[in-house]
Parts: sequence; C-alpha cells; structure tokens
Amino acid sequence: MAPKLPLRETVVMALGTLQANRMRSLLTMLGIVIGNASVITLVGIGRGAQNLAQNQLNTLGANVLFVVPGTNDTRRQGIDTPKTLVLEDAVAIAEQVPSVRSVAPQITRSEVVQAGGLSATASVSGVTPAFLTVRRFDVTQGRFFSESDLRSARNLVVLGPDLRDKLVPTGSAIGRRLRIRDQSFEVIGVLAAKGAVFGANQDEAAYLPLTTMVSRITGRDPTYGVSLGFVSVEARNEQSTGAAKFQITNLLRQRHRILREDDFAVRSQKDALTIVDSISGGLTLMLAAIGAISLLVGGIGIMNIMLVSVSERTEEIGLRKALGARSSDVLLQFLVESLVLACLGGAIGSGLGLGAVTLVGALTLLPAQISGTTVLVTVGLSGSIGLFFGVVPARRAARLDPIVALRSL
Repeated sequence: MAPKLPLRETVVMALGTLQANRMRSLLTMLGIVIGNASVITLVGIGRGAQNLAQNQLNTLGANVLFVVPGTNDTRRQGIDTPKTLVLEDAVAIAEQVPSVRSVAPQITRSEVVQAGGLSATASVSGVTPAFLTVRRFDVTQGRFFSESDLRSARNLVVLGPDLRDKLVPTGSAIGRRLRIRDQSFEVIGVLAAKGAVFGANQDEAAYLPLTTMVSRITGRDPTYGVSLGFVSVEARNEQSTGAAKFQITNLLRQRHRILREDDFAVRSQKDALTIVDSISGGLTLMLAAIGAISLLVGGIGIMNIMLVSVSERTEEIGLRKALGARSSDVLLQFLVESLVLACLGGAIGSGLGLGAVTLVGALTLLPAQISGTTVLVTVGLSGSIGLFFGVVPARRAARLDPIVALRSL
C-alpha cells in the first residue's frame, strides 16, 4: 500500500491548484463573501437599533415611571384613549405615595406654531415646573415656568432647540412672540437637546404651563376635570421604583373604583427595556437568518464549482492515483481546497461587513456595532459550510477509478 501523503504537501498542492485557477477560485468565493458580509452588516445594524432604543430609554432616567390611561385593549388597538386619568389622580399620587419624589402631569397635542412668517407643526405639551426635574431636561437659554406662572395661567412657552431653529433661525428667541390657536405666547426659555424617544423628537416641541394649556388650548372636560395624556413619576431612587409602581397601582384602583381590568397602566423603564430587547432581539435574529441564507447559497455555490472542478480534473486525479496517491489523499486535497475558499471568503466578507457597519455608524444616528466574537463565529461558520459542501465533490474525486480516468487522456 502506498504511504500516506504528508498533510503539509497536501495543503501545498491544494493552494497551488487554487492559485493556478484564480478566476474560478474568486468566483467560488464570491457567494461566501456576500453571505458573510450580509451576516456581519445585518447583525451590526440590528444591534445598533437595539443600542439606540436603550440609549433613548436611558435618557428618561432609571427611576422614572409613566402612568398612562386606557385599558389593555385600547392601548393594543391604538384607538382613542378614554379620559380615565385626570389631574386629581396626579395630585393624589404626589400627596399619598411615600416612595414618590415628584410628579409631572402632562397633556400633549399636535398644533401649528407660528412665529412671524414662519410656522411648524409641533408637539405642544402642557406641563408643570416639576417636568424639568422628573424628565431631566436642562434649560440653555432663559428659564422654565415657575409655580407662580402655573397658578396665573400665563401665556408663556418654552421651546425645544429644533423647534427654535425652525421658528427663530436667527437671533435670540427669548422675548419673541408665538401664536398657537390664535393665542399669543411669549418665549421665556429654550431647552437643551434631548433627542428622540420611540421616534418622537423631544427637541421639536413647545411646552406651556399646564393651566394655560387647559384654559387656552384644550379646554376643561366638565365630567372628568383636567384629563391628562400621561403622568411622569420620579421615584425616590432606582430601588424604590417597584414599590412606587405597586403603591400607585393600588391608589388609582381605589380612586377609580376598579373591580376588574385596570383603566390605566404604570410602566417603568425596565418594562420598556424588556419590550425593546424582545423586539430588537427578534429583529436581529431575523436579519441574521437572512444573512445566513446568503451564506448557505454561497456554500451551495462552492459545491457546484467543486463538482465542475472534479469533472475537469479527471485526468489529474487518475494520474495521481496511478502514481500511488491514495483515495484519502485526493479526498483531503479537495476538502482543503473547499475549506481554504470558504475561510478566505469568510475573512474577506467579514472585512467588508465591518467596513459597512462602521460606515453606517458614521453616517447615521444608528450606533451600529459588531463584536469580535460574532466575527469569529461567522468566519468559523463559513469554514464549516465550506467543509460540509466540499464533502460531496471530494468523495466523488476520491472514488474515481484511475483506469477509467486515464482513458480520457
């Protein structure tokens, strides 16, 4: 029996064959390159979306709770929210819940805001002075509302920076007059940039005293009093958010005389993060699956090209066997060729994918990123696919009868 060919010599022969057929080797790798680049890019974008959502939620504060009106059915179906949360509820939470530090009720409407010849449709919110601390906003110019402004229901407005740029593109906005629903308001402050949360730009908004909002914009509901959009609640610290959520829920159940389903919901940042992680995790998995399909197609391409290569190299295989090469030597050579093509294609595709992820992170607000472990796993997966799909052509080459193969010479 002929001696087994050393592994080093087998690898050298495989590399030599690939180098001698550069164009075919490049075309064979192309599917793996595209598949690997797709996996890296799509997973990076998916994780970037997850990071963006988490970063936006972190700006809300770890100890902030949101009380929103409506039953589970109305919130799921997106229909008009019933007026189940009123100003008296917010006052009761502030006065009767011991684990709460501050409460900021809020009413929000979409309105056209005008300044001279310029106008913009923006989110207009009626808030209290506590809004500034509960939601962790900062004032860069002028001031925010005082308790005196709230009691007097003065026609004052504080602008987000993006809305200020639209309405007052030059000069200071402080002291300017704006019009909302034919009411004139004086600009007394401009907030610092805060960014977007769940697609809503917090910087393109106007803030009025809550009493002014009710008396000038929305009007008072005679049945429920001042009906609120939601209430932001600041717990004393992050550890007390659970207790605050429990106490607020019990208080509102008593006030609303609820026996069955709640007509409100108390949400924490942790609840929102759980939902976001679930959604973004599923999105990332779906994107990775799409990229993996491309990788699988690349593996099938390797198998097809290698089968063609076996047919073209029948004489070479027959001659090697006639000179003493064993079937295992031929099998190993073709497996090495498939593995080299897959790993090299995986490395090139990973480089392109990393470049695409970096480009997305640099040109967009999406903090796309990819871990080194993911890259290594993807390259390893590419090699495994190459090895798997290289088995069929390698076995066909190894089983060739040297006498039959040499007849074609």
